[in-house]
Amino acid sequence: MIKITMLSRSLNLMFAGFIPAGLLLFAQPVLAQQVTDTAGSADATPVQRVEITGSSIKRLANENALPVTTIKAEDFAKQGLVTAEQVLNTLSNNQSAQGSSQAVGVTTGGESQADLRGIGSNKTLVLLNGRRLAAHPYDGNTVDLNIIPMAALEKVEILRDGASAIYGTDAIGGVINFITKRSVKGVQLTLDGTHVQEAGGGSEKRINALAGFGDLDQDGFNIFGVVDYHHQSELPAINRAFSATGVIPSKGMSNTSGNTPTANYYDIVSGLSGNVSAPGCDPLNHSYPNTPPDGTCRFDYSALVDDIPETQQASFFTKGSVKINSTNTATVEYLHTDSWNINRIAPAPLYDTEDAALTGLQVPVGSIYYPGGSGGVPAVTGLTGPLSLSWRPLQAGQRAEKDVDKSDRLVLGMEGTVAGWDYKAGLIFAKADATSTLTGGFLTDSSVFQGITGTKQVLGADGKPMFDSTGLIPVTTPLPGGPILNPFGAQTTAGLAYMNANQLLGQIIGGKTKSTGVDFKASREFGELPGGPMGIAFGGEFRRDHAEYDVNTAVASQAASTGLANAVSTSGDRDISAVFTEFDAPLTTQLDMQLAGRFDNYSDVGSTFNPKLGLRYQPAKQLMIRASASTGFRAPSLYEKNQPVFVSNTQGNYDDPTLCPGGTAGVGGTGTAINGANPNVVCNAQQNLLMSGNKDLKPEKAKNYSLGIVVEPISQVTMSVDYWNIHITDSIGALTEATLFGDPAKYANLFVYNSSVTSLIGVTDINQNLGDKKTDGFDVGATYRLPATALGNFMATIDGTYVNKFEYQTYKNGPWNQNVGTFGDLGPVFRWKHNLAIDWSQGDWGVTLVQRYLSGYHDQNLVDPMYAQDVKAYSVWSLSTTYNGMKNLSVTAGVKNLLNTAPGFTNQGITYQQGFDPRYTDPTMRSFFMRATYKFM
Repeated sequence: MIKITMLSRSLNLMFAGFIPAGLLLFAQPVLAQQVTDTAGSADATPVQRVEITGSSIKRLANENALPVTTIKAEDFAKQGLVTAEQVLNTLSNNQSAQGSSQAVGVTTGGESQADLRGIGSNKTLVLLNGRRLAAHPYDGNTVDLNIIPMAALEKVEILRDGASAIYGTDAIGGVINFITKRSVKGVQLTLDGTHVQEAGGGSEKRINALAGFGDLDQDGFNIFGVVDYHHQSELPAINRAFSATGVIPSKGMSNTSGNTPTANYYDIVSGLSGNVSAPGCDPLNHSYPNTPPDGTCRFDYSALVDDIPETQQASFFTKGSVKINSTNTATVEYLHTDSWNINRIAPAPLYDTEDAALTGLQVPVGSIYYPGGSGGVPAVTGLTGPLSLSWRPLQAGQRAEKDVDKSDRLVLGMEGTVAGWDYKAGLIFAKADATSTLTGGFLTDSSVFQGITGTKQVLGADGKPMFDSTGLIPVTTPLPGGPILNPFGAQTTAGLAYMNANQLLGQIIGGKTKSTGVDFKASREFGELPGGPMGIAFGGEFRRDHAEYDVNTAVASQAASTGLANAVSTSGDRDISAVFTEFDAPLTTQLDMQLAGRFDNYSDVGSTFNPKLGLRYQPAKQLMIRASASTGFRAPSLYEKNQPVFVSNTQGNYDDPTLCPGGTAGVGGTGTAINGANPNVVCNAQQNLLMSGNKDLKPEKAKNYSLGIVVEPISQVTMSVDYWNIHITDSIGALTEATLFGDPAKYANLFVYNSSVTSLIGVTDINQNLGDKKTDGFDVGATYRLPATALGNFMATIDGTYVNKFEYQTYKNGPWNQNVGTFGDLGPVFRWKHNLAIDWSQGDWGVTLVQRYLSGYHDQNLVDPMYAQDVKAYSVWSLSTTYNGMKNLSVTAGVKNLLNTAPGFTNQGITYQQGFDPRYTDPTMRSFFMRATYKFM
């Protein structure tokens, strides 16, 4: 048996990517023992590692000085988890609110994020084999989990402690390190399938192949590669009872739109408004009378969105290792991923509003489709002037957008021992490309105007539409054939053909991020203290980041509904250099201390130094106490600084504070030809937000504290409790729409109107430094391993997080808003989350029962107070069985959501999906999965 010192053992683990770099320098294992690798044979290199406890969520916490959660790859299969998003959703300390479902109606590029502690996904550092990946172009500071090569993974390790002094300044919430297999011999093929019991979509299929050859110790090399493919079909909201409608009177919910398939109108001369299909409106087209009744209709857009978009991920990963000599190894890694999603929402809302691309969307007097005209639209008494429209061309089809993400990463590395120093060095190049393409449901503004008016707008020298002396009626020239689109009823054959011919298709925006860098780490032991030899480590890195955001104005400018009609392309660069050092001092055999510090310099933000102190005290074999304190610093991302200007609709409906005070449409600001503001646009309607980046952003800063205890009262039981506390200052973000419209007087300078104050152009809502965030809580865990019996082996594990406090300020020095156990501005922070696993095994058989639990919370409740409610707790059980009794073949089958538990009702209006919250719950309901792996020997 080769003697392994405390420091070299830690460094071997660190350089292999198993434990975050340097954090094990002071971590003398409790009850450490040699373990076997995944193939069942002893590790070729006798590296001592702590025992891994549990079978679903397994902890190093009971034997490590810092709180680390480990999930082994074989446990993904037991729960039917086939994406990184699904795996991380089982973590109790992950409060992520963005997954594939959030691509519906929002240009996220289909990105899926992790968010440890709920303080922002941009403060969770995601690594692959201990090194960074390229940030997603549409965010600039987070990694898209869809690029993780799932089939190549050996395990995932989650450091639940701030690590800015070790890995980088942005690791404030923690670190997630996806670790691939070190080497592979032979060929392996895996097939996965998930069938959703309730019809309607959401089923999944996956196939991957793994092949490798060479033995690093015997042959001096190993090369392996993985090809992985995953596809999930879309699940339309209408196929689930809990999401089929946003109109539920019994719960006071009516999340609807004033842009209807049979258009709402407003007579700009008489001031009358209404809908020719009122009072019954058109329920077959998801339209209902306004509440209280006013002669207009509302559109239930929820029925025409996807609960889950159609998604696909494909990846290729390869790794080669070559021994240069007995102590030095060269490696190369290459990863390529290609993922896409197609998300569908209701047809585009079109309306007449000044200073927007659709100015002049009016049915003129004399049109065949004017009420009472020859086009068959019923007459309406009292109409005398042009009719401003709030319309949704249902027959143009759902808006559909395809987001495509491609990522490449190449790492050239060397590691080994030279002159008594253990080292690891690497050169890394990573890039990510994202594009968003319109594939249906969008019509060009000019074609809609011409199709409705039968005229063509006259443009001025500046290229903008011209108006008459009132500034309200556009100057036009007639077109042959007259109007062809009927906003008040079904389209003719010619009208449908016209819509199909004028679909706006093509890429509207794209983004690229590139990162090129080099890193180096070295360490060794020296001297002697009562507890053993001291350790020192140092290192540095340099990288250059580039980001660009390309707006395809040729397409985007043709429709205001794209939100990018006036956007321009932008780009940004930065250089980041860093040096760090760590010092380990085993003061006694019971007390160990770690000191670490990191200096980073950002070429566009400035410099920062972040220290960390760690203590570990083990007074007895069965007891360990650990504590840490550190600081963090997150520079604003290149996207946050350079985000293109774009127009976004509010998710909720609001009254314009100037033109519809108290919910009643008021007189236009100048009292010109318009008798009053258009109530269909300014009252109970989605409003425009004018969003963009901000080059003047300051960095976020943080302070982290933690204190934990691990006990093992008997050999079969391990328990741990860790307290954590995080305080962030100068948090970066945009004001929420609820904040802006909740206090319009305070933010009056952000409301932008046209010159006559008859139309709200939008509310300026750029990225800015907001107030502080504070959160603290406890991570708890326990594992009970029953003694072996004639009935088999049993083990139970629970991993939970209790959030004691989560409060934030919406602006600097503002009042504190409580968010834990309540919806807050953007969503809830769950008071309690846990993952419970019960395992049984005997011989070739194994059974796993898992519960995922999220506590209830006080709802958003933008409803009448009499309907205010709490969202019930969400508890989902899964059951699976694995059989390994056939030669070279392993089979796992199971049921997800065993009890067919539906998501709890919520009246939230943040997402396009209504009736439930797709960020935290699964709308597929009960599903059956099977996985078969065959190894070719």
